[in-house]
Amino acid sequence: MNVSISYKHVDAQQPVALEVTRRLDKLNRLLKSYQPDMIQLKGVFSKNQRTAEQSCALTLSLPNGTLHATGNGKNVLAGCKKAFSEIETQVKKHQSRLRREHEWKRKRPVE
Repeated sequence: MNVSISYKHVDAQQPVALEVTRRLDKLNRLLKSYQPDMIQLKGVFSKNQRTAEQSCALTLSLPNGTLHATGNGKNVLAGCKKAFSEIETQVKKHQSRLRREHEWKRKRPVE
């Protein structure tokens, strides 16, 4: 997986890097069916100067689609956790659509 992360007006990059590596391990387990060099993750951590709110924007490029997620919070870690959890749910939904699981759902019998 190709990962590029940029920081704009963000302090404490070390704890954020630890959280990102932990979340990337979990994301790699979900994406092990793809070739590692075909996956790109771009992340931007930024701080809104007016509201002092921290945000994280992630873009995950897969061979068959692109997923976007954002997370806002009081601090950088909260935004990071929200963004990564959102992108994980999007990956699960994307893979279930590719497997066409919605076509194989059983209907309830009519009584």
